[in-house]
Amino acid sequence: MGIRRFTRLTHGFSKLWDNHEAMIALFVAYYNFCRVHMTLKTTPAKAAGLTDHAWSVKELVERICE
Repeated sequence: MGIRRFTRLTHGFSKLWDNHEAMIALFVAYYNFCRVHMTLKTTPAKAAGLTDHAWSVKELVERICE
């Protein structure tokens, strides 16, 4: 239920493959670098040692736009 772009019954589904691909990449980055998971008590990226802090959405967008 976290990502509704796979379901055609919503208004948010992707009609173009490029839009779909970009949204999936953004969702995966948010899921791993920004969202604190209840079981881990941190982000998966921090738990794996890829970063030293949970990123904000602003920080994620700034890194994507570099």
